[in-house]
Amino acid sequence: MIIKREVEPALRELLKGFPVVTVTGPRQSGKTTLTQTVFSGKPYVSLEDPDVRQMALDDPRGFLGRFPDGGVLDEVQRAPQLMSYLQSRVDDDGRMGLFLLTGSQQFGLMSGITQSLAGRTAFVELLPFSVAELRAAGLMPSSLDTMLFTGAYPPIHDRGLKPPAWLSAYVTAYVERDVRQFVKVQDLESFQRFVRLCAGRCGQLLNLSSLAADCGITHNTAKAWISVLEASYILFLLRPHHANFSKRLVKSPKLYFYDTGLLCWLVGIRQADQLAVHPLRGGIFESFVISELVKAGLNRGERPTLHFWRDSNGNEVDVIADVGPKMLPIEIKSGQTLNRDFFGGLERWQALAGELAATPALVYGGSGTLVHRDIKVYGWDVVGRVLP
Repeated sequence: MIIKREVEPALRELLKGFPVVTVTGPRQSGKTTLTQTVFSGKPYVSLEDPDVRQMALDDPRGFLGRFPDGGVLDEVQRAPQLMSYLQSRVDDDGRMGLFLLTGSQQFGLMSGITQSLAGRTAFVELLPFSVAELRAAGLMPSSLDTMLFTGAYPPIHDRGLKPPAWLSAYVTAYVERDVRQFVKVQDLESFQRFVRLCAGRCGQLLNLSSLAADCGITHNTAKAWISVLEASYILFLLRPHHANFSKRLVKSPKLYFYDTGLLCWLVGIRQADQLAVHPLRGGIFESFVISELVKAGLNRGERPTLHFWRDSNGNEVDVIADVGPKMLPIEIKSGQTLNRDFFGGLERWQALAGELAATPALVYGGSGTLVHRDIKVYGWDVVGRVLP
């Protein structure tokens, strides 16, 4: 069963104006399926295949000559030398929509593409399924805790696999292998501990010195490992908003994970019902909501501008989204029952921001939508509707 991806219309539109479109995202997020669906009549090769990769490196012109009308080149970060030859090829041809490239590691991929294909390629980022995509396919879990525990990686939903078994193999096969390609991880056990420590700090301010000390590594090593985990679409940093309203702001970013299934596995949650009383449930739910906001923007072809806001007095809003000239404050609460305390932070921020504030939003662990005292309230199952 092929689940239709929301980004497909944006991808097809970009192919009308660029000779190359590059689809990036974590491994196993569905990039190959998407590109083969869009280019169903064109040839496909994966540069993960050693024979194919060697052919591309030994005779790049001959290799590209096998695609007179373009095609899909999967995992192109494995053959970065090919990019300059691809540039010449598309310049000589002149047609739009010739090649779809995919890559799952931003370091090798982006450096090669920005140098060789600048102005010739558009970029699309594909994350695992969104709630809206799962709902449309009839695969959305019935409860919030099951959704958080399962996560959104396509193979789990496509094959009906148990999340812990698949995620364990995923970390070994992809996360650890990718990291070894780009940084020297001499002590794999330290790296595994580091990833789990990051998971345990989900939703908190990033403190590299504390992470390094707890893991027994240097500050620079911790910084390098965070960068690689970001480039591999495992985790992301939400940075503080610059609007200070005459108060001092925190300057450290917050740490979140793109997929809550992976996050749950890393912190040792092995059954969905363990989430109900888990001390990290709030941070896991925040990760879920913010990653869904990111997906909603990416699936329209643009990465949304998201920050958090916290001043030195402890006033805080979980997410500030830049929406045109205004700022949309979004509060995130994992409880399933609306509580008056849920709205205090939004109301304080709205008073500070004045005319700069868009209509505030609250995302909580319940379902559906409603309006409470001029604040739009969204359940977890409709979180993709929050951003206009």
